[in-house]
Amino acid sequence: MIRILIADDHFIVREGLKQIVSDVPDMVVVDEASDGQEALKKALAGSFDIIILDISMPLKGGLDVLQELKQQKPDANVLVLSVHPEEHYAMRVLKAGASGYLTKESAPDELVMAIRRISQGRKYITNSLAEKLAGVIERPTDVPLHSTLSEREFRVMVMIASGHSIKQISEELFLSIKTVSTYRTRILRKMNFKNNSELIRYSIENGLGN
Repeated sequence: MIRILIADDHFIVREGLKQIVSDVPDMVVVDEASDGQEALKKALAGSFDIIILDISMPLKGGLDVLQELKQQKPDANVLVLSVHPEEHYAMRVLKAGASGYLTKESAPDELVMAIRRISQGRKYITNSLAEKLAGVIERPTDVPLHSTLSEREFRVMVMIASGHSIKQISEELFLSIKTVSTYRTRILRKMNFKNNSELIRYSIENGLGN
């Protein structure tokens, strides 16, 4: 039996995932978490064959949970399930130690396939992501500017590009306004941009906005 922990801050999403799993005889959801801190605590304390983890959660973001979990429990099998398109986060979560990335628009059959494969210690990559990876291998020098950003800087950049104010970002990420402003300054410096307009234009051209 494949034992699953579901970590998502939306009750309806958790219930939907549990319904999908309930129709599969060799899978069972044994626990769930509604925020990042709870997810990390349960993932470290419990015994699961796979952890289904959302990117955007309160108290501690999914990327932070993933990084801390892999540091303390390297063998943990994690499938990141997110509303964000693959080009936003897939490469980053795979580099951070996730075994797979799916969007919440994925078909139930694909989710079940991913759970089964990852629970066996294997990776699950969609066909579209495989094509993107192949493109990166073919063009190793074609590295996007945003690849130089840290995980938190990238998250702040995407939120700025999506029209969030500094105050809104600070509230959603549980950071001070001063800290968010510092992240913004670093982002502009690293990417050699003068202002938010250039950052937003770059994000739109590279499909990084929400």
